[in-house]
Amino acid sequence: MRRTVEPPEPGSVWEDEDLARVDWDSAVLERVTFVDCRFDDAQLAELVTRRCVFERCVLTGVAMSGSRHEGTAFLSCRFDRAKLFDVSWTGCKLTGSQFPGATMRPMTTVESDWSYASLRGADLSGVDFSGQKLTEADLTDADLREADLTRADLRHARVQTTLLRGADLRGADTDGINWRALDLTGVRLDMGQAVQFTAAHGALVD
Repeated sequence: MRRTVEPPEPGSVWEDEDLARVDWDSAVLERVTFVDCRFDDAQLAELVTRRCVFERCVLTGVAMSGSRHEGTAFLSCRFDRAKLFDVSWTGCKLTGSQFPGATMRPMTTVESDWSYASLRGADLSGVDFSGQKLTEADLTDADLREADLTRADLRHARVQTTLLRGADLRGADTDGINWRALDLTGVRLDMGQAVQFTAAHGALVD
């Protein structure tokens, strides 16, 4: 059953609040901070956030389809089984957040920071991550086929059994990547990356 709770005023701070099943469909939140709050099964479809902060929040089963986030930070949050299709992240920080079982595509992400996020097993096929940060992100078993990763920061990202066929990695920072864990069939690489891949598989590159 949905709960009726008035959306917070701009600039307010909410801590340790239980907002399970809250109905904020189409609400607009500006400069609001949530710390250690729970949004289990909340209805946040078409929600708009601007320069908000969600820190260590739990968003299990949340319905956020069609929501738009501008300059908002989701720091070390959990999005278990969240419905995130057609979400737009612009200039956002998703650092340290986890997305087990979340529906994440189609999705638009622009100039956002996914460093240290756990995207294990996520379907991210065709998503444009160009020029964005995925430093030390866990991409184990993720589907990144046809994804645009040009100029992305992939330093020390975990890529065991990541699906990459058709992805574009040209210009990405791949320092610390375990090339031996990757199947690069159909993947677009620049010359430097090709040399790294070849050397990782034991070839001598002159």
